[in-house]
Amino acid sequence: MNPRVAGELRLEKSQVLGIVVYHLLALLAFVPWFFSWTGVIVAVLGIYVFGVLGINLGYHRLLTHKGFDCPIWLERSLAFLGLCCLQGSPARWVATHRYHHEHADDEPDPHSPIVSFLWAHVGWMLVKNERMQREGLYKSYAKDILRDPFYAWLEGGKTWAWMALAPWALFFFGGFIAGLLLGWSPAVAAQFGLSLWVWGVIVRTVVHWHFTWSVNSVTHIWGYRNYETPDNSRNNAIIAFISNGEGWHNNHHADPRSARHGHKWWEIDVAWLTIRLLQAVGLATQVRGPGSGE
Repeated sequence: MNPRVAGELRLEKSQVLGIVVYHLLALLAFVPWFFSWTGVIVAVLGIYVFGVLGINLGYHRLLTHKGFDCPIWLERSLAFLGLCCLQGSPARWVATHRYHHEHADDEPDPHSPIVSFLWAHVGWMLVKNERMQREGLYKSYAKDILRDPFYAWLEGGKTWAWMALAPWALFFFGGFIAGLLLGWSPAVAAQFGLSLWVWGVIVRTVVHWHFTWSVNSVTHIWGYRNYETPDNSRNNAIIAFISNGEGWHNNHHADPRSARHGHKWWEIDVAWLTIRLLQAVGLATQVRGPGSGE
């Protein structure tokens, strides 16, 4: 939604609250009492497990663009990991991204830097997208997703948002119980559990948010182009590094259905390497490479 044509902007209060609260909680990482090296390691691994497997593979390359096929149990597992990143339900993420591709860097684009860098990075999520809500575009752009009873169930009553809080309990109680089993006092075990929660859930989520948001903002402003696409998409090596391959954005806009975003031999794409590994063990089939079209 371009605010220049939307009239009065209305805040998406739940989004604003969630983003502000998570950023404030992330400041706990600077409090020594909440620090543990295990928590840091869990955060780094979590960016791969939840970010690469959940968002890059599950939400983006599988559900949105059908870049490969996989067993239904794996598809839904990837989708669950994706929703734990608190980037919305699978259906809404898919619809928004498909709409972005159709109108990339044009006025209807939900998150184009043609408005401003800050708008593309985070601002577009803080206000209600009246156009997509009014015209029912969320449902029309994700019809195939919502035909699946599992995704329709996640969408109803914002079930996905409650499921996304599962890591809160998993990381804290996992750390707490592990500490007790190691013979630590309840206080020390609780401190360890909280360190896993702060780093493995809160910090990991906030850091990955900015990695994902940078694809919307940075890679439509700075970088190089392998293809003359009608939008302003760019390949940005820094964003590609931190986002595990999503930063090869011009390549992606040139061939959206391709599960491989790094087209040059040196354009390293960790998500693509993961898909290749799944393919090698028989869990990914019908893998679409460059040239598959959309």
